[in-house]
Amino acid sequence: MTLHSNTRALEQDIVTDFSSRMSYGTYLDLNALLSAQHPVSRPAHHDELLFIIQHQTTELWLKLVLHETRAARAAFDADDIGVALKCIARVKHIQKTLTEQWSVLATLTPTEYAQFRDFLGDSSGFQSHQYRAIEFILGNKNAAMLPVFASDPLAHDELETLLHEPTLYDAFWRHLSRVGLDVPRSTLDRDVTEAYVLDPNLLELVKSIYEAPEEHWSAYEAFEELVDLEENFQLWRFRHMRTVLRVIGMKSGTGGSSGAGFLRRALDLTFFPELFAVRTETGR
Repeated sequence: MTLHSNTRALEQDIVTDFSSRMSYGTYLDLNALLSAQHPVSRPAHHDELLFIIQHQTTELWLKLVLHETRAARAAFDADDIGVALKCIARVKHIQKTLTEQWSVLATLTPTEYAQFRDFLGDSSGFQSHQYRAIEFILGNKNAAMLPVFASDPLAHDELETLLHEPTLYDAFWRHLSRVGLDVPRSTLDRDVTEAYVLDPNLLELVKSIYEAPEEHWSAYEAFEELVDLEENFQLWRFRHMRTVLRVIGMKSGTGGSSGAGFLRRALDLTFFPELFAVRTETGR
């Protein structure tokens, strides 16, 4: 009987000397990344590391969502709808990952969370400027949120800039207008500092595209990609709300919100209202 080693030999060409070369850890700045978790509970509670990593990884994904959404908006501005939809497709995959992540945090029981929750003070996910930035660029603008970030000039400036810039949806309609579709002036000239609300003047155009997709296939495809984007966002919001209910019930949030009740009301918000309203108007 021949015994085999349970060790995989390194191939001859595998690089092992990184004294003067960039390594994986250097490229990703892993020393900084992996040392960025600082539990505040005393003594440090075992489950606080889960809580920190959950939120840090979420912020990393949100950074990429914002990066891709800005790129999609720029592509619409350049009338390159193919690139815009490619960016949106990537965002949709990120959203699925973000939604699934809640299942990890949901392993935190009420008893476990209670043992370090008081150490968090007033810090809360409500204060995530990247989340607010994504809401702003998608259309849920709210100038009343800016004071929350007054103590963080970079975050405040980013949100104020996005407040005054057109949203992804604005850029989309302006693109369709430039390529010859009859987009109403009420849509093109709206005040972009306000939250986007349904424009009844737009419904006829949306309906006509849904009823004759072969005539405007790019717009039709974009409609459905945007619908996917909003549905994924709502699923993320719902999973967030259910995770909060599972861990703290109906307690108030650490940042002063009503907690699950506040999150539940976010489910009534919409980014692309005409694309959902048209469902009632189309067909029998």
